[in-house]
Amino acid sequence: MTVRAARLADLVDIAAIQATSPEAAHWNPADYLNQDCRVCEVKGRVAGFLVTRQVAPGEHEILNLAVHPAERRNGIARRLLADALVEAKTWFLEVRASNKAAILLYESAGFVSAGRRSGYYQEPAEEAIVMRLVS
Repeated sequence: MTVRAARLADLVDIAAIQATSPEAAHWNPADYLNQDCRVCEVKGRVAGFLVTRQVAPGEHEILNLAVHPAERRNGIARRLLADALVEAKTWFLEVRASNKAAILLYESAGFVSAGRRSGYYQEPAEEAIVMRLVS
């Protein structure tokens, strides 16, 4: 399992993972390369990706995290998250209120609920839980 910066050649895999992850955000994968986008490779194939951005000095936001369904429950999301969290002391994210697996992952990393955003997600419409981590 290797975490590295995403490359242009990874966009096909990132798009495929995103397409099989209805609970994840769905943006144009090419836009991810304008942010801090990293992938996790397993046996030479992209198995998951994480997109973050710096919003202020020492403060970052997680924009998207998704793992291919066949690779879930293998520690890939946890590895991507751990790799990113060393970069800043304060982190924020929004997660679908129904995405219990993601909420549990973020809580296990130290994130706590900081509020809710009604109507934040579309297709399907759903509220977001805002979570933050201060280490």
